[in-house]
Amino acid sequence: MRADKILVHFNQVFNPYDKGQPLTKDDLNTAEIIEDGYIAIQDGKILAIGSGEPAEELVGDETEIIDYSGKTATPGLIDCHTHLVYGGSRENEFAKKLNGVPYLDILNEGGGILSTVESTQKASFDELYSKTNRLLNYMLDHGVTSVEAKSGYGLNWETEKRQLEVAKKLNDDHSIDLVSTFMGAHAIPTDLKENSDVFLDEVIDMLPKVKEENLAEFVDIFCETDVFTADQSRRLLQAAKDLGFKLRIHADEVDPIGGVDVAAELETTSAEHLMKITDDGIQKLAEAGVIANVLPGTTFSLMEDTYAPIRKMIEAGVGVTLSTDCNPGSCPTANIQFIMQLGSFMMKMTPVEVFNAVTINAAYSIDRADTVGNFTEGKKADIAIFDTPNVDYAIYFFGTNLIDTVYKNGEEVVHHDHETQK
Repeated sequence: MRADKILVHFNQVFNPYDKGQPLTKDDLNTAEIIEDGYIAIQDGKILAIGSGEPAEELVGDETEIIDYSGKTATPGLIDCHTHLVYGGSRENEFAKKLNGVPYLDILNEGGGILSTVESTQKASFDELYSKTNRLLNYMLDHGVTSVEAKSGYGLNWETEKRQLEVAKKLNDDHSIDLVSTFMGAHAIPTDLKENSDVFLDEVIDMLPKVKEENLAEFVDIFCETDVFTADQSRRLLQAAKDLGFKLRIHADEVDPIGGVDVAAELETTSAEHLMKITDDGIQKLAEAGVIANVLPGTTFSLMEDTYAPIRKMIEAGVGVTLSTDCNPGSCPTANIQFIMQLGSFMMKMTPVEVFNAVTINAAYSIDRADTVGNFTEGKKADIAIFDTPNVDYAIYFFGTNLIDTVYKNGEEVVHHDHETQK
């Protein structure tokens, strides 16, 4: 079969192994790395990869050959934990963080999530669409081609639905693919603070509507001190599972109150945050095959030193990912590359482990490993091209957007001319 286009002479092509499940232990630190590599694309999908000159059978009279000498190609990056659709911003809380005020204290004072809820409830569809579209542009510019997007800043059906509808429309309109998660149980409305079970019932009643209108694939809940208990989390997620939703859970971010146990019992696709996970909790995730979505940017943004024990997770056999947690409060960033660098600098992951975490493992986290995550023939030609000689350099040279070009479904959607002098 002839290729539509062939990208040639990469200094490195980084191709994660797809073993039918997230990479763990030593496998996480392995990948196919092709020098002088090429990627052949046909009809927006991967046709072949290899080294040196492309095989003759790939090249036709109309095949476009594009030279990327000195560059590094990886699968498009996947940001598998974001709170992308929201109104307002929370820079007014920054001084409190600088003065050491804990996040839960800010939340209990009416700030945090509740502040964003108020702004989001007031925002129109068009306002939310425009703001989220801008965030997606930032992400695409940094090499991201697939994103998980949670609701959760509505705390009522009208606003939750609007958030999910914005994500659904942007999945149709934007180059990035969006995978939606319903997270109506993200916080407790102020007027129901002493009656959280009443609110949880309201959220459970929303589930059939989300399913009927096909607004989300996943359901998530914030299992944490002063938010939802493990028992409440189990109740919501079991109801979601009974309706056919896939599951995620925010667990062990501030205190280990049993969220990991719920994740293991219900075999959720992922457990998120996990800064305070115990050794026993790590073992439970490993045994249940639950993916750990780790968010080092949140620890950095909160100015704490509670980075998740990701090396213990890897050694125990937990499949791990790295994500931005892009949100207006605890982690206001859309830069996945910075998160990847934190994974190395603060949690001692190797560059190979980091890139596997944001490609093939992240693809499993959003249940898209059949179409993205590596360069298997027939998968989408989603490609991040770094202006670096290798993947090590992309982690070592931190704090700078190192993307040269991004392809989505085989089409160029981002190009930076780093050679032009200004």
